Amino acid sequence: MSLADLAARRRTHKAFGSEPVPPETLLELLDVARLAPNHHLTQPWRFRVLGTETLARLKECGGPAEAAKLERAPTLVLATAALSGDLIQDEEDVCATAAAIMLVLLAATERGLASYWRTPGIFRTARGREAVGVPHGERVLALLHFGAPERDPAPRERAPVDTYVAFLD
Repeated sequence: MSLADLAARRRTHKAFGSEPVPPETLLELLDVARLAPNHHLTQPWRFRVLGTETLARLKECGGPAEAAKLERAPTLVLATAALSGDLIQDEEDVCATAAAIMLVLLAATERGLASYWRTPGIFRTARGREAVGVPHGERVLALLHFGAPERDPAPRERAPVDTYVAFLD
């Protein structure tokens, strides 16, 4: 399958089966992240697979509405970027981490797994960051949801290429 076909097949899922993704499969997915482009090969991405105790702490911090959303998928992975404090390098590292996340999502799609990239507001609070062990100096980019697809969402209409590309003289 071509990369374009794989990207077209990727969907945001909000309904998952109940079986967690096996740790060895997660490691294979997350291993693809290291192939993301990043300036100076800083490899700033960090991934934390949430276990039951961590998830319980996070649900407690988030309250009932957020807890329900956290129960959608059987496997949750927090993706962060380790920052250096240099504004230019940090901007590049955040972008590199986003690219790494996209590679992981495509790898999941290739394996037939459902995924969802969220950035819950709880991670903008000290309590939420503490619940998942995010130290000062890391920026949360995503809480990735993984699992078997319960149903396939329909593709959403996207803007055509000529609406966002310009050829400059």
